[in-house]
Amino acid sequence: MSKLLCFKIMLTATPALLCISLLHSPGSYAAEMSATETLELTDLPLVEVAESPSAIAQIDTAPNPRVTPETTADVKPENKEKPESISLATESEKIAEISQANDVNATNLATEKPGALPIAIEPNAAQANPALTPEQTVEISPKSTNPEAEVAAVSPPNNLPPTDTANQKSSESNLLSESIESPENPAPASIAEISEVDSLEVTDPSSTPEIEQVTSVSQLSDVRPTDWAFQALQSLVERYGCIAGYPDGTYRGNRAMTRYEFAAGLNACLDKVAELVTAGTSNLVKKEDLQKLQRLQEEFAAELATLRGRIDVLEARTANLESNQFSTTTKLNANVWLNLTSAFPTGDIRAERSRTAPNSPFAAPTRDANNRPTRVERGQPETTFSYYAFLTLNTSFTGKDSLVTQLVFGNGNSPANELVSAGFYNSWGTPFLDQTGTPTANVVGIREMSYTFPVGDKVQVAIGPRLNYYRYFDGNRFTFFMKGATSFNSNGSTLLNAVDRGSGAVVSWQVAKPLKLTAAYMAENTEFLNPAVFNTASNPRDGLFNSSNTMTAQLEYAPTNSFNLRLIYARSSIKPYNGFIGGAVGEPLPYGYADDGFGGRVRDSGADAFVVNFDWLLGRNFGLFGRYSYGQLEVNPVNRDRSGGDIKVQSFQVGMGFPDIGKKGALGVLSFVVPHDYISGRRFLLAGGGNGGTQYEVEGSYYYPITNNIAIVPAFYAIFNANNFDGNPTVFVGNLRTQFSF
Repeated sequence: MSKLLCFKIMLTATPALLCISLLHSPGSYAAEMSATETLELTDLPLVEVAESPSAIAQIDTAPNPRVTPETTADVKPENKEKPESISLATESEKIAEISQANDVNATNLATEKPGALPIAIEPNAAQANPALTPEQTVEISPKSTNPEAEVAAVSPPNNLPPTDTANQKSSESNLLSESIESPENPAPASIAEISEVDSLEVTDPSSTPEIEQVTSVSQLSDVRPTDWAFQALQSLVERYGCIAGYPDGTYRGNRAMTRYEFAAGLNACLDKVAELVTAGTSNLVKKEDLQKLQRLQEEFAAELATLRGRIDVLEARTANLESNQFSTTTKLNANVWLNLTSAFPTGDIRAERSRTAPNSPFAAPTRDANNRPTRVERGQPETTFSYYAFLTLNTSFTGKDSLVTQLVFGNGNSPANELVSAGFYNSWGTPFLDQTGTPTANVVGIREMSYTFPVGDKVQVAIGPRLNYYRYFDGNRFTFFMKGATSFNSNGSTLLNAVDRGSGAVVSWQVAKPLKLTAAYMAENTEFLNPAVFNTASNPRDGLFNSSNTMTAQLEYAPTNSFNLRLIYARSSIKPYNGFIGGAVGEPLPYGYADDGFGGRVRDSGADAFVVNFDWLLGRNFGLFGRYSYGQLEVNPVNRDRSGGDIKVQSFQVGMGFPDIGKKGALGVLSFVVPHDYISGRRFLLAGGGNGGTQYEVEGSYYYPITNNIAIVPAFYAIFNANNFDGNPTVFVGNLRTQFSF
């Protein structure tokens, strides 16, 4: 709102406020007014303000702009049945009160009528009340079976890796606002229709230049007699003495004014009115002024009554929303993904599977007379359309802590799972978000339950029965699954980690500004594994310290915002299931199955993994990233007559990222991955060794945000030497993902 337009309102309100006092005094001019006297509109500054080019408008009752629900004008309806009887004092006070509150951006409040003086109130940008700014919503960064940083659930001041809900970073305050009801702008049918205001700016009063009172309009060097509002300013300065200028002698009439400046000017006028009333000045207000104000009040009584009614509706809805909100301390964030996926092998794919259960990607193969794992041929799978969803509850008790409870459900079974060797379910060719998230499709499970709290200024501790490993380790700005690389093999290191979700604790220490050290102990307790066999940390036969578990340390070096380097070491103790090590809890194998080399069973095994991970933003629209991983798994046969050994494997990934390509917030990613290159110990591989070939993959994806809450993500993969058979034809995979975050 410009300063001139704000003072138009003041000019209208000031005589009215004075009139309030005079009408209640024995010597009131209002008592002397005659209803038969002719109205003269040419002497009142308000007429000149109203006739100005920027003030006159062809006015229709229009939908009111957004209103901040936390701060509403304190206006009460009265005499709605007879708006023509509204008192002058009441309406003037309410107009001034609405202007001060600045919560309703009233545009074109009045409807032009024949013979009526058209008045328009210019809209003013809504500003948040600093005392009422809503608590910043925190997001959750969930991660599933494969490595990657999670949706930001919490962004604590300790600089823990952001956890997105979704909207992980997101990281901005969202404020519900609601349009005022009118025939053109009906009330929303539900809370879901309430729109969001992404950011509200609060002006710091200390940044406003000091203003000084003037006694004559001629003291304002930038005001000319030819200015359309000159007479209005002259009246306010010389008649009421309540206009101030800047120290340099200027008025700056075209500059937008702050709420503080408006309050200061209005206060000055009110003080002057009170002073004149106290002094009993007899010529303070002319009879013609009061008549003109009375006519304006009567002319626009219906519109003012409508405004009061709209504000009442807004107050009622706001009160209802506040009384029915989920919790004062808990935030609910949701992410829903829809996946349309197809896999196109250019021929039959050879895979190591059981011949008695060739359609199962879990049933381990057997060894034939030549000690070779059994093989089957797999053909063209069908296209699938599935969903996957997170519901994340984030509760804070002190403002610095966070209790995260994340629910998961889905029904995805990606087509590439029909082509993989046993133990490689949800690995190559599968989009990370195309899964069920639980052992049984369409069943809700708890994906994460943890509590994070600070210890001092530089240490954060997280504990819980189901911590998310990838919330704390192996993050990368270009492979984060919400926006970056989309497949299981590209989201993170394929050799890290045997425990995706586990019971235990994580400690994060900000050693110095560029260095951060994170350490964790977790015992296996993963939501998508069959609890009858897995989830060993909560099974009293294995417990917290005798189950599959991992100890991990990560040193992160971030000298600038554009470069991050992570060094990771993990030591794991892995239990065999069905006599073999492998599958979803086999890293760093990383997948498949390992036996004693002759089809026999193995005992608990130790494993080590080393990972180097970096991302580097070289420019506004270009960056590089990469990972190198090395793993070693001990093989301990149950049969003491058979010698054990080690399986040594490496993997690497390089790629390019293209932020903000096509649209701000978009991200394009190209990635090249070798998911498992076995260096030694192939003789122990029951599934995954192939014929000695090395599988490699090329992936491209493009995250395109349609709105702040909706995005589409097309992705394309090409897999060469699938299942480590160098004679396998190339497999192409296409995925179109639509994601909703709210």
